[in-house]
This record gives sequence, structure tokens and C-alpha cells, in this order.
Amino acid sequence: MSAFTDLCRILIDPTGAGGLTLSEWDTVLRLSDTALLTGSLAARLQAAQLSQALPAPVQARLTAATLQCTANRRAAAWEVKRLERAFKPLGVPVVLLKGAAYALADLPSSQGRVFGDVDILVPKARLDEVEACLYWQGWINTHHDAYDNRYYREWMHELPPLMHQKRQSVLDVHHTILPPTARFHPDPTKLHADAVAVPAQTAVLMLAPCDMVIHSACHLFHESEWESSLRDLFDLDRLLRHFGQEPAFFDRLIARAHELELQRPLYYGVRYSISIWHTPVPLATLAALAVAGPATPTRILMDALILRALRPRHPLAKRFGDRLARFCLYVRGHWLRMPVRLLIPHLLRKATKPYFPKQETLPQRPMAAR
Repeated sequence: MSAFTDLCRILIDPTGAGGLTLSEWDTVLRLSDTALLTGSLAARLQAAQLSQALPAPVQARLTAATLQCTANRRAAAWEVKRLERAFKPLGVPVVLLKGAAYALADLPSSQGRVFGDVDILVPKARLDEVEACLYWQGWINTHHDAYDNRYYREWMHELPPLMHQKRQSVLDVHHTILPPTARFHPDPTKLHADAVAVPAQTAVLMLAPCDMVIHSACHLFHESEWESSLRDLFDLDRLLRHFGQEPAFFDRLIARAHELELQRPLYYGVRYSISIWHTPVPLATLAALAVAGPATPTRILMDALILRALRPRHPLAKRFGDRLARFCLYVRGHWLRMPVRLLIPHLLRKATKPYFPKQETLPQRPMAAR
């Protein structure tokens, strides 16, 4: 049995962890580190009350991952409090996305999860105000290249990443969940309208359960970079298992995906979550999603590409064709986000940028009027 299979098997059912030798644990932990899943592995084993039965070196590594996760959640909560304070005069609600939302809502997908930045969603009409407000609170643009700024501001669904000058924390400010130039155009006002309060928080919102699942699938299957893809798919599995306990959740999920015109990303998300994590999904839901699936040749090709790209980028998990699969999905991710007239010049610029490092730079944008 491969280390990748062992990792997935333990995350699905931790009771099988006791049979691993120290050498096998070494390879599993190497893969889990690469996939950003060591904290999740520790949380799953701790919840099953199996941690103390593991070899001492394994316990030490898992304990370190747990401490890292705890510190990460504490830092994220602090950043969100600062955002609440900054946005209060503007009357702009803080709608958390992805890792920060999972952590502050204490969802199962947050257990052991470590994330590098805080993602928020704000109305596009308030974007200039929000950016100016954040600037005066110490958040500055990390992309000074003129082309990169244009890429984000004209074609993407978010501002260039912002970094706090003192704390070095990173903030991604979204105005929708997919780029305006993408093939799919979910209406962000619907996401705002159905956003719900984060439990035990005063002024922080998160996406509604169905929207959270759909966004998780969109984020993964419109990506061009696949380094954290296995972790992101594990997020989706945890969300589906958690919210799937609610009566008629899957019926609402299908209806919402249809309303947002995002059935295809949800189809892929559910398909590969079942393939890797054995996620329990009703047959009626699978039948409804199958209608949104691709033609058989495309499905076969996507299986070949995605099941390779999901594997951790580590020599222990390497398979023939992995690099080609990731390259194809890199191009696909850009192709889904941009029309051909923008895509080809963009990819050419990215390919040649290392040979022409000197780029025009732009100043920071301190005023909302800019």
C-alpha cells in the first residue's frame, strides 16, 4: 500500500493508524506536510482518541502541528477583530470566506487546518472605500507591477493581495467568487443576501451553507495552482458531511447551484470528493449533478488529470504524467478565468517575465477617489 493511500485512509478512518510502522509513518507525515494536512491528521487521530497509542516521534510531530493550528486560529481571530473595527465606520459587513470562515465558525473543516491569509467578500460598489480604509489601517498592496495590478483590478474577482505593514498578515479582498471574465458569472448580491452570522461573533458573516460548499468547489476546480488541492478537497468533504446532516440539504444545494449557474464545478467537487474521501452523497443528488457533467471523453480526461494533480507534490507520491497533468490544469484554470484574447497574451507574459524582470511599478492607492 502506498504512502498516499495510507494518508487518505487514515484521514477517512483513523482507526487504521495503529497498524503503521515507524517507517510508514515517516512517509505518511512527509506527504501530509506537503499536502498541508498534518494538522488535520492530528485532529482526526485526537478525535478518535488514538494519539497516545502512536510512536513517540509521531506524537511529537502531530503535537507540533496541533500547536501550529491553535496559533493560526488565534491570529486569524485577531485579524478579523481588526477588520471589524476598521469597517465599522463604513457600515460594510465582514463576510469571511474559506479558512477564516471555517475557523471562526468552528466547523469540522477547520479542525487542524492551517491557512496563510484571511479572505473576505465585500460589495464591488464599496471596493474603493474598503481599500482606502484598509490602507490607513496598515494594509498595503503587495503587487507593485503595473501589469499585475491591471490583471487583478480589471479581470480578477479580488484586489491584489494586501499585507499588513506590522503584522505581515495577508488579506484577500474579494468582490465576487469568480473573475468577471470567467465562463460562469454567479451573482455576488445573492451571496451577500443569504450570508449568515458566524456563531458567537457580533458583526461577522459567512456564506450560507450551500454557498460555502459551492464556493469550495469553485475555488478548487477553477484553480491553476494545485499545491493545496488535496487539502481543499478535504475541506469540501468535511463541509458535505457536516451540512449534509441537515434535512433536505442536498436538495437545496442542487437548487442553489442551478440558481448560481455553478452546477459543473459542484459536479467535479462531489465526484472527486467521493473518489478520494468516500464522501456520502445521496443517489438522487448524484443523478441531478450528472446532468451537469461533461461528455464522456472529457470526463475520462479530467479523471486522468485531476486524480494525478491531487496527489501531494512529493517524490513519494510521484506518478507518471503528474507534471503534464498539472501543466494542463494550469492552462485550463486560466482558460476558465479569461477569454482567449486575454489568455494568450497573459500566458506569454508570465512565461517571459523571468527574462525581463524589470517592470513598471505603481504607487500605493491611499485615497478612495483613485
